[in-house]
Amino acid sequence: MTDMEAFREAVVDWAAGGPGEPAGELAELLRVRTAVLLEGPSDLAAVEALAARQGRDLAAEGVCVVPMGGAMNVGRFAALLGPPGLGLRLTGLCDENEQGFYERALERADGPRDGIFVCAADLEDELIRALGVPRIEEVIRAEGDLAAWQTFVRQPAQQDRPQHRRLRRFLGTKSGRKIRYGRLLAEALGPEQVPAPLRSLLLHL
Repeated sequence: MTDMEAFREAVVDWAAGGPGEPAGELAELLRVRTAVLLEGPSDLAAVEALAARQGRDLAAEGVCVVPMGGAMNVGRFAALLGPPGLGLRLTGLCDENEQGFYERALERADGPRDGIFVCAADLEDELIRALGVPRIEEVIRAEGDLAAWQTFVRQPAQQDRPQHRRLRRFLGTKSGRKIRYGRLLAEALGPEQVPAPLRSLLLHL
């Protein structure tokens, strides 16, 4: 476990009702300056993979990317990590229908509302539209999931859905698949394909 992963785990434990001292001590030791609030681990995988592709070490920059276990937890995490708590700079990436939750949470925590970057539907949808279905099918084939994908699209419930919606559903049908493909699809992006919310978030850090 890296030091920043230890800090992230300490923050998650604190948000769940555990002690705050371990997170505070690690934040000081690691010189953490910014917390990126994300809904879940697939978003974490994509953000960290894209940052690494751009040659950035977020941990070395004092940036911790925090999966909160759902957008409804943003108020709690913002209060613990922002000015009322550890005093970190707050930013985040969210789905369009979660924007209001993020804005209210950062406002209550005296955080900047211009630090919220919004995906049109969700991050998976942004990645699918950026790469296109043929390129994603290449990634699926390379991962050995092509047969599972072909079986999935033949299901009656999928017949009338557009292909990009089938892909979104497929990524969430097996435990761990959404996280794995969050990383893989981010790594497959060309420099000009990076979705605007992700590009803007990384430029903001």
